[in-house]
Amino acid sequence: MSQFLPIIYLARHGETAWNLSGQHTGLTDLPLTERGEGNARSLGGRLSGLTFAKVFTSPLQRATRTCELAGFGGPAEVDRDLVEWNYGQYEGRTSADIHNERPDWQLFRDGVPGGETPAQIGARADGVVDRVRAIHGNVLLFSSGHFLRVFTARWLGLAPAAGKFFLLSTASLSVLSYEHTLSQPVIRLWNDTRPGDTDSETKKDLP
Repeated sequence: MSQFLPIIYLARHGETAWNLSGQHTGLTDLPLTERGEGNARSLGGRLSGLTFAKVFTSPLQRATRTCELAGFGGPAEVDRDLVEWNYGQYEGRTSADIHNERPDWQLFRDGVPGGETPAQIGARADGVVDRVRAIHGNVLLFSSGHFLRVFTARWLGLAPAAGKFFLLSTASLSVLSYEHTLSQPVIRLWNDTRPGDTDSETKKDLP
């Protein structure tokens, strides 16, 4: 693979109380749990030794704190387009609770009342994709799970609804890039939650 093809690292924020309870957390600005802070530090270990042309973070504290604890608080720039899906009337509710009212409801297909549609979050993700692709060098993004799943779908040229296929854990690291040319976007690593330093085999594949 050409060394001139940029690599995009996706870091999902560490654990929050609502991650534990299964509540949809869009724009509610929750802090990390104690374990979430530890996970964020571990994420920093997996990113150690890597350099980035740009680092961007969602303005929500679960992302900015993860960014800081991972060791990138200094160079990071806040990008409001990296905020999580706006869940509207479903903010703070669990999927099980919502399905009691709407058994067939699917976030990536239906969106949420009073919040964002898949097309709207897809357009927001497209803006981030365009900005990232204009940067000459590797980029690191700190954001939330559902946004990063839609971002990945759009990176690959898929519909926003395809984000449903890309499960992400808290404090996970994923990597997007290209195969051979800039016209061939790919996933190079997905949902890596290994503790500590990224192993040597992975780092050989992630310059």
